[in-house]
Amino acid sequence: MLRRIFICRQKEPEGAVKLIIIENLTKYYGALKVIDDVSFTIKKGEIFGIIGKSGVGKSTLLRTLNALESMSSGDIHMDGVKLSSLTDQGIRTLRKKVSMIFQNFNLLHQKSALDNVMLPLEIWGIEKHVAKEKAETLLGLVGLEDKLHSKPRNLSGGEKQRVAIARALALDPEILLCDEATSALDPKTTKEILQLLKDLSKKLGLTLVVVTHQMEVVKEICQRVCVMESGRVAALGPVDE
Repeated sequence: MLRRIFICRQKEPEGAVKLIIIENLTKYYGALKVIDDVSFTIKKGEIFGIIGKSGVGKSTLLRTLNALESMSSGDIHMDGVKLSSLTDQGIRTLRKKVSMIFQNFNLLHQKSALDNVMLPLEIWGIEKHVAKEKAETLLGLVGLEDKLHSKPRNLSGGEKQRVAIARALALDPEILLCDEATSALDPKTTKEILQLLKDLSKKLGLTLVVVTHQMEVVKEICQRVCVMESGRVAALGPVDE
């Protein structure tokens, strides 16, 4: 367990740049309230954790940050922009800035690692030779320069997640959302992927939001953590070293 977590709405350090501000966010699925009046902020460049048992609303909360889920009430300010005010084009632009990786990798199995990473670039109209060069660079950045032409079926779980990370970085996001990104991996591979994410955050200035049910992940990578219970923030504060 964490040796210390402060109760929610703790004062931010002076000078912190608030990149994400969540205000009184509530989400219903029909009559079921899955997020209940949640408020907190995430600082630019921070690695921020959201932890809780299955079904407490943490993944739904994460998906509101890139508008994959709508809000029933409340709002989210992303670098000064209100998500509730975004047009369809605004949402498309948001998803260029806010990328995401998943537990099950979500790779296209018929395509190579290189083609998977090129895909978002091609969707945005980047010329193929430019997309290829960037995808090769990104796969090198995650340690897969020798796996460019391998298909997912020939990659280990850790290698698949590295491809997914490279693809998530293709459009130069400022924020990377990680939804149980290491839950399907063994402990050794989990440690390697978390170290890679920490290194990328530092090198690229990425803000990471990490959803997990594993306290070990929070202790390994996160600077602050939000504990969720029954759709609400039960605690919020720094993770002890």
